[in-house]
Amino acid sequence: MSTNTRFQLMVMMFLEFLIWGSWYVTMGTYLGTNLQATGVQIGLAYQTVSIGAIIAPFFIGLIADRFFPAQRILGVLHLLGAVVLYLLGQQTTFTNFYPLILIYMLLYMPTLALVNAVAFKQMSDTAKEFPPVRVLGTIGWIVVGNVIAYLALEKSQSLDKTFLMGAGTSAILGVYSFFLPNTPPPKSKDEKISVRDILGLEALGMLKNPSYLIFFIGSILVCIPLSFYYNFANPFLNEAGMVGAAGKMSWGQISEIGFMLVLPVALVRYGIKKILLVGMLAWMLRYVCFAYGDAGANYWMLILGIILHGVCYDFFFVTGQIYTEQQAGVRFKSSAQGMITLATYGIGMFIGSYISGYVVDMYNDNGVHNWTSIWMVPAGLALVILLGFAFFFKSEKK
Repeated sequence: MSTNTRFQLMVMMFLEFLIWGSWYVTMGTYLGTNLQATGVQIGLAYQTVSIGAIIAPFFIGLIADRFFPAQRILGVLHLLGAVVLYLLGQQTTFTNFYPLILIYMLLYMPTLALVNAVAFKQMSDTAKEFPPVRVLGTIGWIVVGNVIAYLALEKSQSLDKTFLMGAGTSAILGVYSFFLPNTPPPKSKDEKISVRDILGLEALGMLKNPSYLIFFIGSILVCIPLSFYYNFANPFLNEAGMVGAAGKMSWGQISEIGFMLVLPVALVRYGIKKILLVGMLAWMLRYVCFAYGDAGANYWMLILGIILHGVCYDFFFVTGQIYTEQQAGVRFKSSAQGMITLATYGIGMFIGSYISGYVVDMYNDNGVHNWTSIWMVPAGLALVILLGFAFFFKSEKK
């Protein structure tokens, strides 16, 4: 891969995740303060990510893989997305906001697969060449979080500007995509394809393995408490008095980069199952930190809860992807990854988005949230899942 191509792909990844980070972290705060949305409504808005994740494989399998070059579809989707993001910032009621965010996620979620397709097509050694390209996406998320913090958008009625920021970046990436290296569709438009192929269901045979079945079910369950963090961490941190919460939340992505470097060594030394347990333990500790953290003497607990993101994500999700690849074998590698993605970001977070919103409303007394009680709910869920995994792994050795 040439230096010029590598630079093009890095810019693509940077813009792709800068767009998402520009509005996703602060959407819960925006809905609660600007549109006076309830917890359930905020959960429903974030639930559209899961709907997009479920629909995306159909779009990729039926259209992107068969008819048009990936970079052109990427360009069209981001140009359309720019219009929708602009309109999202103009809405004054949740009733008008919701259908637009649903439309946007149906447009955006397929682009996550498309940027990977464009990148992989240009690489001869993905294990070596992809990580330095993909890390620019994480950096894009970090940059935009700190821009939002620097402009103090969370502490004003100007959070609608985050959607404008995303719209402008989406328009830039939309145009830029047409100049990316050509990535023709990998399949013929006449080639037969089934729903089973699109969703990766041909890998269902992996569930006959009791170890993988437990991991698969646990992956769905762990995404339920995960939704509490994605949906309500930013509103909570702002209510707790944290200055520049979006910028400080980006420390979680910095932590993610650091723990990604530690992960290969940890896997060799301790093995996949112990690392999975550490990842789940980190989820529980994060929620306990949030439950008892504050802007005073326990401020360190809020910071620790954010930094634990690296352990939470890398030691469970990335390790889970590696575990899935090992269990799948050569034949089902792609379909197995599609299946686990559908289970986590699709099914698991779909359920979690509703439950988290319901719990937040349950502990809301005339606009005052009992965050200690709220965060102890996902902490308890994470503890139950952790104990279940630990019990099974221990009994499996016997």
